[in-house]
Amino acid sequence: MSHPCLTCGACCAFYRVSLHWSEADPALGGQVPFELTEPLRAHERAMRGTSRSQPRCIALDADIGRYSRCTIHDRRPSACAAVAASLEFGERSPQCDKARLAWGLPMLMEADWTGVGEAERIPMPL
Repeated sequence: MSHPCLTCGACCAFYRVSLHWSEADPALGGQVPFELTEPLRAHERAMRGTSRSQPRCIALDADIGRYSRCTIHDRRPSACAAVAASLEFGERSPQCDKARLAWGLPMLMEADWTGVGEAERIPMPL
């Protein structure tokens, strides 16, 4: 069984992804590709596509509920890395649950994690 996020993508097509401008500034060690962001507020940028009334991150390659991948997963904003999938580490994620329900997907259950090894789970940032 694969990680449930690989067949979801709901959070990337539901939430605005805002980030501190330095996360997209290579001179300061930022890893998020600057060209995939847009100005938001004085010290913030947003992932392109997520500030619209029907958000969809420009880095999302997905058919929501069928397959999903982040094209910049290893360089994604800290806000994205901070959202855990529900029950991935034993607790519900209100963000995950809300996005899945908005897309008509059922909330994740313990059974969705059966067969997903520890090495496949997405580590939470420190």
